[in-house]
Amino acid sequence: MTKSYSANKALALDFLGCPAAPAASVDRIEKIHEGLMSGNEAFTGWVGLPQRGGDKETERILTAAARIRDGCDVFAVIGIGGSYLGARAAVEMTEDCVGANCAGTPEIMFAGQNISGSYHAKTVDRLAGRNFKLCVISKSGTTTEPNIAFAILKELLFDRYGKDEAVKRIFAITDPKGGALRAEADAEGYESFVIPPDVGGRYSVLSPVGLLPMAVAGIDIKEVLAGAQRAAEDDMRGLAAVLAATRKALLDGGKTVEVFEYYEPAMFMFSEWLKQLYGESEGKNGTGLFPAALSFSTDLHSMGQFLQEGNPIFFETVLDVLRPPRDLTAPASADPLFAGKSMNEVNRAATEGVIAAHRAAGIPIVRVSIPDMSPYSFGMLVYFFELTCAYTGRLMGVDPFNQPGVEQYKKEMKRLLTIN
Repeated sequence: MTKSYSANKALALDFLGCPAAPAASVDRIEKIHEGLMSGNEAFTGWVGLPQRGGDKETERILTAAARIRDGCDVFAVIGIGGSYLGARAAVEMTEDCVGANCAGTPEIMFAGQNISGSYHAKTVDRLAGRNFKLCVISKSGTTTEPNIAFAILKELLFDRYGKDEAVKRIFAITDPKGGALRAEADAEGYESFVIPPDVGGRYSVLSPVGLLPMAVAGIDIKEVLAGAQRAAEDDMRGLAAVLAATRKALLDGGKTVEVFEYYEPAMFMFSEWLKQLYGESEGKNGTGLFPAALSFSTDLHSMGQFLQEGNPIFFETVLDVLRPPRDLTAPASADPLFAGKSMNEVNRAATEGVIAAHRAAGIPIVRVSIPDMSPYSFGMLVYFFELTCAYTGRLMGVDPFNQPGVEQYKKEMKRLLTIN
């Protein structure tokens, strides 16, 4: 089946060779949506975040961001999973679209995503001789990776500036009442922002978790929230419902892997955020679609053969940016096929060529047409995929807002550290 849907020139979806979205599933999503919006279901506070574009918290974030930029070469954001993926995705996706807002902004450096000694030593080296400030993001304050990174960079900050000045350079985003980080922030006097208790990490991009780093980077967070609000409107919700029902139908038809594909390298971290959003939300009770991501055309030279003729356990979701922010013309010295052509024109030919070849091989493809890489489009994409994920998870019969399986490896790691 080939079917197209659009929402007033916002996002457009094309379903190429996909099963029809079952009407019963789409109808069921209406009830699912009512539950999400009722305020009675746990961890659904994210649904109301787009409406906060003009509230006091947003203004406080903007004021703090301006103060952070003053006398700051590097803003080190410490967090893992949902505490950093969304913000980093925004910074990388919109880098060429924020324009004059970038003037005077510090480098946004992300830390606390691994436990590698080599990585952390290099992070310390990168901060040598540079004015820096810290943002630590954690509900509990005890998550291994950010806990260690914060300890390392906090000590560096204290050694360089002295404690009185250092505490003015630390910003905490954490639980409003409980947890080790909240206790430390209150005791030491760090300026702090709240992770809403009813918002899980991977759904927190539109809260201070994502908005403060974005604002420091010069991204117009009111535009981000406006784009998210656009995705909350009825026509866009309708697209999310059709996509969710189609994803469930593909899973029921034996497709167990969803491959997110993009042709703009700046979409890399957005695809990483999607992997966490879908993997952690849907992978439960022996079900779920395994989310993978590929960067084209690069990965066509390593994975193209498998996609074309390998085990057909997957479908493809193409993140297709219609208007990339910049372009170059291939010089006359290039192959005659490309010489004098716009690079974006060549990239467009690659996009269409891959879709045509894979369609001929019988691979189901969902094309998500994205207007541009602006802050508005970023916010729209975030909320759209959050809705789609929540809908699909409920259709699968799982809770898309918990992650019980994540705790097992943590218990084993702590046991081994205790023994040793």
